[in-house]
Amino acid sequence: MQQMYNEKVIDYFMNPRNVGDLPDADGIGEVGNPRCGDVMKIYLDVDENEVIRDVKFETFGCAAAIATSSMATEMVKGLTIDEALRITNREVAKELGGLPPEKLHCSLLAEEALRAAVANYRERKSGKSSFSPPSSVSCGACCEFEEEEAFIAETSRVAD
Repeated sequence: MQQMYNEKVIDYFMNPRNVGDLPDADGIGEVGNPRCGDVMKIYLDVDENEVIRDVKFETFGCAAAIATSSMATEMVKGLTIDEALRITNREVAKELGGLPPEKLHCSLLAEEALRAAVANYRERKSGKSSFSPPSSVSCGACCEFEEEEAFIAETSRVAD
């Protein structure tokens, strides 16, 4: 892996926190970027006071996509839904010690996956069920398919 990532990003990629799913999730959000192939899915377990008790993620993508998913889940655990919605992609990137400019779209995917999970939670809670296809976040021409292929080959455990 190129040294385009700092040690904290590499740690969150190699040792992701909160990986997996929640079978009885209160909210599920999935977003993807068809251009580069990054797909994130976030699961929320929310208590009666709208505090996020647990949060898990499944992400298919590059090192930055995995790291930002992991960091975002760490940041929202224990927060209320409203507090979690105030977290921005830039805050996620900052908590990771920064991302290369061409990888900031990954932090945006993490923010959007969280927002989608909250929207799904609120729909379920209100009894309104509406299908929304996964979002797409444009990342321009920045995607490095070779990096994603290396990730799949070396750490398929995370892409489950």
